[in-house]
Amino acid sequence: MIKKLKYLDKPLLIITLILFIIGLVMVFSASNVTAYMTKAVSPYNYFFRQAIFLGAGVLLFFVMITFNTNVYGKTSHLLMIINIVALVTLLVYGSAKNDAISWFELGPITIQPSEFIKVISIVFLAQYYEVNKNKLNGWLKCLYPIGICIGIAALIVIQPDLGTAIIYSCIVGLIFLAVPMSKEIKYKVVFIALAIFILGLFAIFGMGKSVLRDRQMERFNIANPCDRILEDGNQVCNCYIAMNNGGLTGVGLGNSTQKYLYLPEPYTDFIFAIIVEELGVVTGVIILLMYFYILYRILVIGRRSPTNKGAILCYGVAAYIFLHIAVNLLGIMGLIPMTGVPLPFMSYGGSFTICLVAALTIVQRVSIENGLLKEKS
Repeated sequence: MIKKLKYLDKPLLIITLILFIIGLVMVFSASNVTAYMTKAVSPYNYFFRQAIFLGAGVLLFFVMITFNTNVYGKTSHLLMIINIVALVTLLVYGSAKNDAISWFELGPITIQPSEFIKVISIVFLAQYYEVNKNKLNGWLKCLYPIGICIGIAALIVIQPDLGTAIIYSCIVGLIFLAVPMSKEIKYKVVFIALAIFILGLFAIFGMGKSVLRDRQMERFNIANPCDRILEDGNQVCNCYIAMNNGGLTGVGLGNSTQKYLYLPEPYTDFIFAIIVEELGVVTGVIILLMYFYILYRILVIGRRSPTNKGAILCYGVAAYIFLHIAVNLLGIMGLIPMTGVPLPFMSYGGSFTICLVAALTIVQRVSIENGLLKEKS
C-alpha cells in the first residue's frame, strides 16, 4: 500500500489540506458568536463538530484509497438504490430546515441524502458508461442512466431544494457531455434539455406562487438588495457590507461585525463574506486561486487516465466542486438567487464535508491507478 501511495497527486493533496485547515479556523471564527448568543452552547461547538467531521473524513480517505475504482463502480448501484429509498423516505420522515425537508435527524447529527447522491451518481455514471462503452450507439443505452438521474432530481425538487437539484442536474449533464458517444445524440439531448429548461422558467415566472413558495420567489428578486435590506435583500446586502468592511487586508481574524447575527448562520452559506471581512480581499483572491489550482489538478489527472471511467470520475468531481463554488459565490455577490449551497472546504456541515473528502479520494485513487498502469507499461 505504501508503494501505491507514492502515486498520490501531492500538489492536490497539499492544497486540499491547506484549504480544510483554513476552513476549520474560519468555521470557529464565523460560528462562535452564533453558538454563544443563539444556541446557548460553547463558542467552540461548531469548531469541535467540524473537526470531528474532518477526522471522520480522514478515516474515510484511508479506507477508500485502498480499493480500486472497480470496487467503487460495483457498489455504486447498491448505494444508488439506498439513496433513492432515503430520498423517498424523507418526504414522510424527514426534518425540515429552511422550508426544505432534506435531512434525517439521528440524535445529535443530521444526514442529507441529496448531498451523498451527487458523488454516488458520479461513480454510477462512470461505471455505466465504462461497461457499455461499445454499446453507446442508440438512445436507450445512452439515456438509461440519465433517466434514473432525472427521477432523482425530481425527488430533490419535491423536498423542495432547488439549489441542490440544479447542481445535481448540471453535474449529470456535464458528465453526459464528457462521455464519448454519438454527437448527434448529444446535440439532440442538449436541444431538448434547453427547451425543457426554458419552458420551466416560463412556468415558474408565469404561475409564480402556484409553483414556488414565497421564500423561493423572493430569491429571484436579486436587483439592488440593499434597497430591500429590511425585507428579502438583507442577506446579500449584509454580505456586501462584510466584504466592504474587509477591504484589502481585512479587519483581523475574529473581528467580523457581520457575524453578530446580521448574517444568518454565517459559518455555512455566507462564510466567504466573513473570510473577506476578517482576512481581506487579498486572502479571498488567494483562496479562489487555490480553488482554480485544485480544479486544474483534477482535470489533469482525468486527462491522463487511460480509461473512460477514470476520466469521467475526475471530470464529474471537478464539475461537483466547481458548481458549488460558482453557485455559492455568485449567490453572495447577488448575481444569482441565494440557494443555500455550501462553499467547498470552508462551510460547516457534516454531509458535505464527508462527500467532498470522498470525491477527492476518488480522484486520488484514479491518480494511483494512472501511476500503476504507467509503471507496468
